[in-house]
Amino acid sequence: MPTLPTLEFRPVDLPSSGTLVVFAADGMALGEAARRVEEASDGLLAAAAEAQGYKGKRLATMTVPLPRGLDASALVVVGLGDLTKLTEADWVKVGGTIAGALPSGPNRDVTVFAETPSGPLTTEQSLDVALGLLLRSYEFNAYKTKKGDDPEPAPRKVTMGLPNAGDIEARWEAVRSIAEGTMLARDLVNEPANVLGPVEFAERAAKLADLGVEITVLEPDELERLEMRALLGVAQGSERPARVVVMEWKGSQSGAKPVALVGKGVVFDTGGVSIKPAGGMEDMKGDMAGAAAVVGTMHALASRGAKANVVGIIGLVENMPDGKAQRPGDIVRSKSGQTIEIINTDAEGRLVLADLLTYVQEAHGPNVVIDLATLTGAIIVALGHHHAGMYTDDDTVAAQLTDAGRATGDLVWRMPLGKDYDTLIDSKVADMKNTGGRFAGSITAAQFLKRFAKDALWVHIDLAGTAMAAPANEVSRTFGSGWGVRLLDRFVADYHEDGAADVPRGPAA
Repeated sequence: MPTLPTLEFRPVDLPSSGTLVVFAADGMALGEAARRVEEASDGLLAAAAEAQGYKGKRLATMTVPLPRGLDASALVVVGLGDLTKLTEADWVKVGGTIAGALPSGPNRDVTVFAETPSGPLTTEQSLDVALGLLLRSYEFNAYKTKKGDDPEPAPRKVTMGLPNAGDIEARWEAVRSIAEGTMLARDLVNEPANVLGPVEFAERAAKLADLGVEITVLEPDELERLEMRALLGVAQGSERPARVVVMEWKGSQSGAKPVALVGKGVVFDTGGVSIKPAGGMEDMKGDMAGAAAVVGTMHALASRGAKANVVGIIGLVENMPDGKAQRPGDIVRSKSGQTIEIINTDAEGRLVLADLLTYVQEAHGPNVVIDLATLTGAIIVALGHHHAGMYTDDDTVAAQLTDAGRATGDLVWRMPLGKDYDTLIDSKVADMKNTGGRFAGSITAAQFLKRFAKDALWVHIDLAGTAMAAPANEVSRTFGSGWGVRLLDRFVADYHEDGAADVPRGPAA
């Protein structure tokens, strides 16, 4: 995990060095501390804004190097726009915008006057800004060789100037845990597949034991004994053996049924015998982003001591076109006993999830099951890169996840399920086939998984467009975004902590 800035929260005055950050609302409206900066610099802010046409619009920045009348090396203004329209997710973006606007240089100290024209930021707003600042600071440079003899720059020290800093420190470690979980997911997705195979991925997930997570790693002999033959069928074309990792966090004192998080972990997906086109295939190192989100979430929950019972399970395989690989036309028997006709070996993630869904229900009796997978390109065609597709028959849990997504910025959009779509995966020679054809591809994939969810309160999230190779934004600048960790952490925090009762079912969609 990369070296992150250190953050402090305390009352501050004008800094004697480093970068000073102030906020401005629409029309260059300033808070009290920013007005002190304006006085000390003899009207520098107003003059610079007029010269640059800067008006304090939301997330717009203005940088003034070596500001007169101040000892700071640079002055950065971050726009807030209309204060009445800023959401929790917007404040996280503000923090990311700050990190992106900081100048490089030997002096790494940063002071943020955390106030608006209406007064100091609230505790929640301050924590959101700090979270965004950490997330934007993430870089993945593990494989870049150092150039020259210059030492690595020291971590930034960021001081957020606040009069109410006392109550923030107590909550900051929990927020930092969420940031670390998100960045762990990013690290996993960003790793090349020659480094991170199923065995290596399992070893990294097993490190969660250091945080009190109970770890069980299932190897091929045990998977065969458990009759996970749909999952093993995907792995049989690779020389690298499959792994399933079960991670249990038991933080509730009430004995509540666990939340189950199920992740697709195809460490590299060639498509198998139904091989993918060469263009862009390198991105298929990220086909394990669902599993990465589950591991990152388990890290966040354990690190902050979530008072909930959560089980994470990930299926780790590599899909390769070896002579031992499964073929179109093969029929496999899943752990549930249902048979599957293989139409396309590139529709492999759903085979992995099918056995995991059966296993987690039988072994753990969860309250709610949420599976996450970079499952289809079709969801990107439907929703682009800004929402993940969500499938469930339950209105209540759909609303809960939608609200958690809006709060955190990990957005989900509910997609349809129905019998007419389900018939598209009926097979003439088996119980079902593993793809329903070109049309409604993401929906028929969800319908496939639904057949293994049985009567569970179940949600499928297709994050193919949001978790890997998504466009850069205010808080994510690398191939892996860590999408899903903040969503799932918030869902658990809002609805399943402190021994909360089972999620009530809404009317069927």
